Amino acid sequence: MAPRTQDPALRPLDLPPEFEDLEGPIQGDVKVIVSILVERASGRLMLSKRQTQQLQRSLWNRLVDAVNAEIRPLSAHHR
Repeated sequence: MAPRTQDPALRPLDLPPEFEDLEGPIQGDVKVIVSILVERASGRLMLSKRQTQQLQRSLWNRLVDAVNAEIRPLSAHHR
C-alpha cells in the first residue's frame, strides 16, 4: 500500500500593514478567478473530483504566492 501524500493547505495572503485593508477585496478576486478557471478546466477536461480539488489548491496557492511576492517589496519595513 503506497503512502498517501497530503495535499498542501491553502496559503493565506500575507500583505504588509500598508496594504492590509486590501486583503479582503484581493482575496475575493483571487477566489473568483480560481473558481472560474477550475470550473472551465474541470468541464472541458472532465477532471475527477480529486483532480479538481488539486487544481483549485494549486491555482490558489500560486496566485496568492505571486501577490505576496510582488507586494512584499513595497512594505516600509522592506525598504
